Order: sequence, then C-alpha cells, then structure tokens
Amino acid sequence: MMNNSKPRRPDVTTVEIIGGPEALEIGLSSYDARWAEVYLYHRRRILDALAAVDVDVEHIGSTSVPGLAAKPIVDIVVAVADITAEEDYLDGLLAAGYELRVREPGHRLVRTPTRDVHVHVYERGDVAVHEYLLFRDHLRTHADDRALYESVKRDLLSQQWNDMNDYADAKNDVILAIKTRARSARP
Repeated sequence: MMNNSKPRRPDVTTVEIIGGPEALEIGLSSYDARWAEVYLYHRRRILDALAAVDVDVEHIGSTSVPGLAAKPIVDIVVAVADITAEEDYLDGLLAAGYELRVREPGHRLVRTPTRDVHVHVYERGDVAVHEYLLFRDHLRTHADDRALYESVKRDLLSQQWNDMNDYADAKNDVILAIKTRARSARP
C-alpha cells in the first residue's frame, strides 16, 4: 500500500549502492540496552534535521528487540510523505551527518560514517514499514520465534559473506515464516 498522493516526480528505477558491495565483518552481540538509547539519540537528531517535514520515526531490526542478539547496527525507519521529494528529507539528513548508501525504488538508506546506524527512508504507507513493525512487535512478544531467528542468524554468521546484502537475503525464509505466524496471531 503506497501513499495515495501523487509523487512530485517519478521515482528512481534502478538500485544505486554508493560504494559498492561491502563484506560483512561484524558478528552478533548480545542484546545491549544502550541500543535503545542510541535509537533515541538518532531519533532526536533526525527529527531536528527534518523539523519542517512531517515524518514518522521507528526503531526496527534486531536491536529494537530486547533479548535478541544482533549485529551492533541500529536500524531506524523514517516514513515521509513523498519518497521522490528527496529535497524534503535527504538534504537534511546529509546535513545532519548521515551518508547516502542506497537509492532504489521506494527506498533510500543513509547511515552514520561509522556505519553503526542505518536509517531507512520509505514513503508513508509503504508496506515495507508495516512489515518491519509487524516483525519487530512479534519478536518482542514471542520468545520462541525470537530464539529461532537468533539461531538462524548465528548459523548464517558462521559462514563467510562477501556482501552484507547476501547475508540479509539468506535470512528471508525464516523472516517470512515468522511474519506469517505474526499475521495469524494478530486479532
């Protein structure tokens, strides 16, 4: 489901990964309550940078799930009114010190220079935002699926990955299975 308002211009049609593929060089860390503090710091930084823009900001990914081991990279999702209107949000995020990493249809990714915070920008109403929150909320309340997901991540991280995106793709089957259970568990 996408925003019903008309975009200012057509979105990009290709995937641009600034800097090319990157090897996955970090492993899992035990859950760290400081990840929530890092999120809150960056949430404030994002809201300050985009003060003139109506945005939604949420902590997503494994660092948003208490008790779940994670790569120590805090993922944040920002929902904007129009993904094609980069001048409304991208300039502010870049001025706040984030660096553009990915530009692809419906999604932009900026991150800190130290690569410990990834900010995913989507259009408000994009199904991806709903899916991130569905997955996060389910893992927060279902210890069995949280343990399963952590186990799969540990198994995958025992392998060598030349591209972090390949590792992320390898988790898709377990993520889809958990999201299916999450949807059926919702009232």
